[in-house]
Formats: sequence, structure tokens, C-alpha cells
Amino acid sequence: MQKNFAMYKSIIRPLLFKFQPETIHNLTFSLFKLSKYIPGTSFFLKKSFQINNEKLKRKVFGIEFPNPVGLAAGLDKDAEAFDLLGDMGFGFVEIGTLTPKAQPGNPQPRIFRLPKDKALINRMGFNNKGVDAAIKNLKKRKSKIIIGGNIGKNKITANENAISDYETAFKSLLPYVDYFVVNVSSPNTPNLRDLQEKEPLTKLLKHLQNINNKKNTPKPILLKIAPDLSFEQLDDIIEIVKETKIAGLIATNTTIERKNISYPKDYIEKIGDGGLSGAPLKNRSTEILRYIIKKSENAFPVISVGGIMSAEDALERLEAGAALVQVYTGFIYEGPGLVKKINQAILKNL
Repeated sequence: MQKNFAMYKSIIRPLLFKFQPETIHNLTFSLFKLSKYIPGTSFFLKKSFQINNEKLKRKVFGIEFPNPVGLAAGLDKDAEAFDLLGDMGFGFVEIGTLTPKAQPGNPQPRIFRLPKDKALINRMGFNNKGVDAAIKNLKKRKSKIIIGGNIGKNKITANENAISDYETAFKSLLPYVDYFVVNVSSPNTPNLRDLQEKEPLTKLLKHLQNINNKKNTPKPILLKIAPDLSFEQLDDIIEIVKETKIAGLIATNTTIERKNISYPKDYIEKIGDGGLSGAPLKNRSTEILRYIIKKSENAFPVISVGGIMSAEDALERLEAGAALVQVYTGFIYEGPGLVKKINQAILKNL
């Protein structure tokens, strides 16, 4: 295991980082898709990265997770590699963000590495092939990996019509995912974050819950929030969760702040707009988690994401009250060995 982890950091990552981030992402996913046809791939990955232990299981919002470490939305946008990612040890994979119609997202380049800070800046803009394309892939699910469906609105849809987009994505995905995430916190779709305000957010979540509660098998609905909310806004969010009776929160998305970065200001300004993720987000994400748990009196589950770059970071979140954790930028910088290291650390600390 240590050998595989060291190999990723010393050989594989430097090679991958020679390419533009989106280029290598597309290449990697092409290889992922090809690997499905190579005998022994699944066995090798499971042998290398999975840990199957009853003590890792967590039952959260009615779902039994094999372990508490998930992949955050944004990597497997179109549900193309969830089985393979499950083989890499993830307890759950969140697909999306998916919109009703396919859309290209923002102009390239739109994702930038900050290696010295173990960070990324992205302004992808909900680029995806649309919910129907994802469903075609979900129908081919071979494993029992738990899948979350992260949903958003199309860029061309005005905020006053946003409910319709969320409803379409929700209804379409309902038979194929295990839980939902309502994404109103991405900084890369114009005016999307306005939907985090109390009145429109309450209306949106109530509408989805009403649809959900009419189904024979309703699915948990979570809300993903931004790290840039004030404590007063977080208080509103807590009230909304309780009022709408959604299953819980995911805290947090990427930040529009540019704190805890060692690069020159003019270099960062040249990159431009986008959401910052990775190590610089660690403290703020942890602060928001602690605040929500304390203020709500642990009234609902919170999945913690943002700046989890090590096993120690994950343990800190779980000890602070997170029901589950997710990684994204940490997975890119540390490789699949990170998931195994987190689960090993959890078992060691029981």
C-alpha cells in the first residue's frame, strides 16, 4: 500500500501534472472506460485499495454506507466511472452536477492547479452531457456502490424558473440514485448562489420534498452550501433544513475567497474567477461544520467536504461531528491511496 501511495506521488502525479488539468481528466476517464474491458482490473483495484470491515459501516439518512469516505461531485460528472471508483475504495460516489439539458460549461481553460498550496481553482460551469446521458450510464451499474445525484439548473434558465430544472433532474434521476444533492452553491453559474437566500431556497426544497414524499420509495435530499455564507445565513440554512425536513447538508462547496494562498496576487488575478478548493479551504470548511453541528444541536447529518487532504484531516471532521466525509482535490493530489489511508486511520482510532 505504501509502495502504491509513494509511486503515485513520485511518478504518476508529476507525469499527470505535465498536462493541462482538463486534458488529463478527459484522458484519465477514457482510460477508466477502457479498463472495464481489461480482465482483472476490478480485482486489482479492490485488492490494492478497498478495506471491507464492519466497523467502517455507517448508517446515515437511512442508507448503510460501507465506509464513510466518498467522492465529491465534479469528477464523475456524467456517471461514467462510478463502479471503478467504488473499486478504488470509496464508500459512495456523487455524480454531477447534472442539469436537465446538456451544456458545455464555461470557456476553456477553466481549471487551474496551485501545486504549492495543494489547491485548484475551477470555473467549469456545470459542464455535463445532461441527465438523460447520465441515466444511460447508471442503468449499466454493475456494483453496489452508493450513488448520490447532484443536481443543478441550466445556465440559460432564469432563477425564477429554476424550480422547473431541479424538478426535471430530480424526477428523472429518482429511480437511479440513492440520495440527492441540491446544488445552489457553485460560484460558476451566474446568479446561482442567489438561490441560497431564505425565501427561494425554502420554496425550492419544499417543492422537491413534496414530490419526494409522494413516492413509494422517497430518497434523501441534501443541500450543498457555500463556505462564503455568513453565520447569520447559516442560521437561516439550519432553520430551512428543519422546516423542509430534508435529510441534511453537505458543507462545503468551493470558495470565491483567495485566502491562504502563497502565490503572488497578480498571478491569482490573472487566473480570474472560479471556486477555490483544496488545502486553503480546510479551516473555513471545518469552522462551518463545527458551527452547524453546535447551532443545530446535531439535529441532522452533515457530510463534510473541502480541504480534506490527509487521513488526519478526515479524522478531524468526523470527530467534529461529520456523519460522512468527501474528497475531491485531495484525491487528485494524493491519489486513490488517500481513501485507504483514511479508512485505516478510522479503524486505528476506534
